[in-house]
Amino acid sequence: MSNPSRRRILTTGALGAAGMVATAIASQSQTTAQTPPTSEPAIANPNGKFQNKVVLITGATSGIGEATARAFAQEGAKVFFCGRRQNLGQTIEREIKNAGGKATYMQADVRQAEQVKAFVDACVAQYGRLDIAFNNAGIDYPPHAIADTPITEFDDLMNTNARGVFLGMKYEIPYMIAAGGGAIINMASIGGYRAFPNIVGYGASKAAVIHMTKAAAQEYGALRVNAILPGAINTAMLDRVKRDWQVTEEQLVQPYPSKRVGQPQEVAAMVLWLASDDASYVSGGQFSVDGGGLG
Repeated sequence: MSNPSRRRILTTGALGAAGMVATAIASQSQTTAQTPPTSEPAIANPNGKFQNKVVLITGATSGIGEATARAFAQEGAKVFFCGRRQNLGQTIEREIKNAGGKATYMQADVRQAEQVKAFVDACVAQYGRLDIAFNNAGIDYPPHAIADTPITEFDDLMNTNARGVFLGMKYEIPYMIAAGGGAIINMASIGGYRAFPNIVGYGASKAAVIHMTKAAAQEYGALRVNAILPGAINTAMLDRVKRDWQVTEEQLVQPYPSKRVGQPQEVAAMVLWLASDDASYVSGGQFSVDGGGLG
């Protein structure tokens, strides 16, 4: 295979892999055709758009989840979030509180049903209700062709990315129905909407998230359930994609009309919109946040 052909396959595959749940905010991209939002800390507004709303977020110890937790807290929400890395979680909780926000971290692994149930129960026990859930936690692995994909990696992708979302909704929905409604946003990916080579486990797990989102919207009309499909977002996970696929950021963003990677805050903005009353008649949708990459 020629180098240009190989590079094309790698780049398109990396586009799917890049639409992943982030694990840490990376450095500012140097290939910006537009000016992305800043990540400057902001003082929480107790009378903000989500005043008195209770928001539950999985996988919020870094990346998109962290950015979203901070954004909700800045708008007056009470944020209850989890992640496996206790030190990071406690740091984020402290920083949100120092900025005048309300947040509680609880260590939990979304692969474990009893931990997810305990996490959701603890949120309601502390704050009295559950209005909004962002099922964000997810992982990635280096690329493999299907025949070379380790079974353990495939299972871990499905258990974290798909089963984790299922467990979240399973335990969130009864509380929301009892309260008369709510909004659920699930983390999918452009890799779950379009097939890419060498990420079968990741793509399958995110396709499952899209399906479960549609099914939940059909089953529970009192709720609004939507999925977001990020593209290449400026996180540590994107750094791993570039390393594993051996592509530069410039190569990675070529298929994107915006010609730049996105920022976690831009994904958070979509989550907040879907959770708001402005999206009161929006359910069962899949919303790409990818600078036009899906076309």
